[in-house]
Amino acid sequence: MNALHQLRTQLSAQGLTRWQALSPREQRGVSVLGILLGVWVFWSVAIAPALHTLRDSDNRRTHISQQQAHMVALQAQAKALQTRTPLARDEALRRLQSLTSGPQIQINVQGERVTVQLKGVPAPTLANWLTQARSQAQALPIEAHLSRSSNAGAVNAMPSNSPTVLWDGNLVLSLPTQHTTP
Repeated sequence: MNALHQLRTQLSAQGLTRWQALSPREQRGVSVLGILLGVWVFWSVAIAPALHTLRDSDNRRTHISQQQAHMVALQAQAKALQTRTPLARDEALRRLQSLTSGPQIQINVQGERVTVQLKGVPAPTLANWLTQARSQAQALPIEAHLSRSSNAGAVNAMPSNSPTVLWDGNLVLSLPTQHTTP
């Protein structure tokens, strides 16, 4: 400890003699430079991060409100799925068949399962059909064996220069179990 105290005293004595050796103009210049350096350090440590956070807060608020709206929509969808009245198997099958029109999607009933064969179904059409099958017919996918292919200009709504993703394969769905009404 004594050596450290001695070293500190020696350095401050050397610093003081160097300071006194400077002209008053040089002392003012070094003082101004020290003050500017202190202000810059204070700015970069205390003020700049706070300003960055303040500038970014609007983007964060927008992003959080979008996430909240999405979560509220998912919550409403989950509540709707929980509170819906289960369909009888025959009614669910009728609804599923009414959703299926055209040669691209074909349904084959095998006991408790329904096999759906897909031939060149555009991705948006498949997504829409699966959503409707789940919500209207209460059908749940069990298995999916799909292969993806790309076909330019297959759908007239899409521009001819962008390829359309098409799906081929099989889906296995389960329908609600047979309910007997009293």
